[in-house]
Amino acid sequence: MSDRLFIFDTTLRDGEQVPGCQLNTVEKIQVAKALEQLGVDVIEAGFPISSPGDFNSVIEISKAVTWPVICALTRAVERDIDVAFEALKFAKHKRIHTGIGTSDEHIRYKFNSTREEILERAVAATKYAKRFVDDVEFYCEDAGRTDNAYLAQVVEAVIKAGATVVNIPDTTGYCLPQEYYEKIKYLMEHVDNIDQAIISTHCHNDLGMATANSLNGVLAGARQVEVTINGIGERAGNTSLEEIAMILKCHKTIGIETNINTTKIYPTSRMVSSLMNMPVQPNKAIVGRNAFAHSSGIHQDGVLKNVHTYEIMDPKDVGIDDNSIVLTARSGRAALKHRLHVNGVDLEEEKLDKVYEKFLILADQKKEVTDADALMLAGADTADTHAVRLDFLQVTSGKGVRSVASIGLDISGQKFEAAASGNGPVDAAIKALKKIIMKQMTLKEFTIQAISKGSDDVGKVHMQVEYDGSLYYGFGANTDIVTASVEAYIDCINKFKKLDE
Repeated sequence: MSDRLFIFDTTLRDGEQVPGCQLNTVEKIQVAKALEQLGVDVIEAGFPISSPGDFNSVIEISKAVTWPVICALTRAVERDIDVAFEALKFAKHKRIHTGIGTSDEHIRYKFNSTREEILERAVAATKYAKRFVDDVEFYCEDAGRTDNAYLAQVVEAVIKAGATVVNIPDTTGYCLPQEYYEKIKYLMEHVDNIDQAIISTHCHNDLGMATANSLNGVLAGARQVEVTINGIGERAGNTSLEEIAMILKCHKTIGIETNINTTKIYPTSRMVSSLMNMPVQPNKAIVGRNAFAHSSGIHQDGVLKNVHTYEIMDPKDVGIDDNSIVLTARSGRAALKHRLHVNGVDLEEEKLDKVYEKFLILADQKKEVTDADALMLAGADTADTHAVRLDFLQVTSGKGVRSVASIGLDISGQKFEAAASGNGPVDAAIKALKKIIMKQMTLKEFTIQAISKGSDDVGKVHMQVEYDGSLYYGFGANTDIVTASVEAYIDCINKFKKLDE
């Protein structure tokens, strides 16, 4: 059995299924290049049949990266496989990832079928995909709840049909770690041709056990893990790439290695977080803001005496830079460029100039501009191209008085102003906004998150707005939370306004 573990990254497919975190093709290429530098073996670039955007992204990612395998997802449907192969035409190393649900829940309720029919479809899809590429991965969806004996029958059949990798997903995150270990072990012992394919894990985090399940699958014999940066993904997310990589690096006695350059983990994490407008929770293992922070006096004393008393990893091993450059109003472009580079973002000079202008405004409002602030600024200039832009906002509010807001908008070069009162400053500001944008919109979700510490925090606001039967996600960031809220609402408007045009 090989002691080499293949890392299959699905940030651009399963990870991008998080509501409000969709990337455009240029951003996906940026992530794919970072994944290549990180050392992942396989990049699942998308689900080509699902949309023209996904199809085009797989094509462009195939052109942009060199050595990783580029994988395209399909259902066990010939048309899906045809489109996937077309999308992969420029890939240097191609893989088609096809499959079907194998649990009784999926067979009965999703497909209204039988075990025998599903087995036939699985074999047929594998054989069809094999006509186009040598490297075919088959997924047994909801394998976590699939009867082991039937699962072994499916795995043996698809390997015989030509599958080079067989994916055993815990699709619902239901399995216990020991249960998942026993499932993989059962396959290793009961599938006669198991040595002719690589067994892969794909674990979801619904019960917080994705990483534990994936590791147990590896210990039982799996030699590919399917992961995402920061553990993002459907519902509660997927197994975190950074967690698997660092577990194996820290526990060398396991004797299994990856090709991951761990010093690239932190900058890649920050880049994905910034592009997707999805903050990393502070206590996230490996890449969270507090992962290497010590606040307890006892911990601080121990770390000062010997760092190994409370740290099992060197921060530099995951790419956390100890550089003491601090961003303030006196910092120049070079300092800003350096901090962005450390966090995985490299800007062209023209774009850097625009970000620097916004940086100076923010730096005048804060004692120190954090890395999170700088990353927010690096993505904020995209608003400059929006049809609807905020010109000014003035809000009066306080205890015992009704909040009143005055707002000015620039809509494709034309200036508009309005005022309204409301139940609080945000409500007043949005009501004033609606007087100008006369559309029937409903606010469905409103989330505020500070991205640094202190009373001068930059606050991030995420909104979900319903318009004409569809949901739109918006993002805003500002030291003034009311302004951030209005910018998030405007971000939603720009998205459906673009579709209306």
